[in-house]
Amino acid sequence: MSTEGGTKAVVAALLANLGIAVAKFVAFLFTRSSSMLAESIHSVADSSNQALLLLGQRNASQPADEEHPFGYGRSRYIAGFLVGIVLFSVGGLFSVYEGVEKLRHPHELESGVVAIVVLAVAIVLESFSFRTAIRESRHLKGSGSWWRFIRDARSPELPVVLLEDLAALCGLLLALAGVGLTLLLDEPLWDGAGTLAIGILLLAVAVIVAMETYGMLVGEAATPQTIEVIRQALSSAPAVTTVIHMRTLHLGPDELLVAAKIGLDPDLTMAQVAAAIDEAEALLRDAVPTARRVYLEPDMPRGEVAQPVPPAAAESA
Repeated sequence: MSTEGGTKAVVAALLANLGIAVAKFVAFLFTRSSSMLAESIHSVADSSNQALLLLGQRNASQPADEEHPFGYGRSRYIAGFLVGIVLFSVGGLFSVYEGVEKLRHPHELESGVVAIVVLAVAIVLESFSFRTAIRESRHLKGSGSWWRFIRDARSPELPVVLLEDLAALCGLLLALAGVGLTLLLDEPLWDGAGTLAIGILLLAVAVIVAMETYGMLVGEAATPQTIEVIRQALSSAPAVTTVIHMRTLHLGPDELLVAAKIGLDPDLTMAQVAAAIDEAEALLRDAVPTARRVYLEPDMPRGEVAQPVPPAAAESA
């Protein structure tokens, strides 16, 4: 995943959410609608989240040093995990609390038309941000489903922004329904119900974001497609007889560690072994440019191990 595409989507979401947050807060001051307050807090939380993602990208760009020999790539994963925490605590829990309070102690809306106008404008701005995230993600998603893209992506920015924008649009529709039904039926309980629904929605999205980024933070292997490309690249080296064993690990979204034990002809001299390893490594880097850290160990296949190991068997070994 290109960092540039992720940055563009994050910046678009940040600008949209800052404008939306101001408009919602102004509308809340006029209407005293709990749905508007919940949506205001939601937009503030989203803006903070986009700032966190940009900060994670900035920290991840630092070069490796003696204390961090593998670089700072996982800073982007930490930022993504913090986004889930912010969504859960600031957005979800606050909205649930506010919704329950308004259901227990409902009050009439003031200037409900203002709330509807602001929500309509917010839907337009949020749709622009969502469209940008979809456009930047589409060429990376390929023919798979959007859910599979979110599950398999090794870069956190686009999946997080997609989930945030989708939750924001659904939340705006819920707020619009709550305010609209309150005005139409003259029943303020609908405003509290809309607020509670927004909170539940944010809690669900926060859990998904946190779970996905937690897996990246702990350490995830390359995708099965990338692993197969690596295997084919190593096997294409003339001196390599088989890929005995292989492990991959994402040090960051755009930095992959590859460690493999490869079978070589036992008749090779020491100099020829070194040349064979260099050639295999060059082929691997050409096929997978994100393979920044490559460690190849030569070995002589013995007995049954001499046969090429199937992908599934190699990864479960």
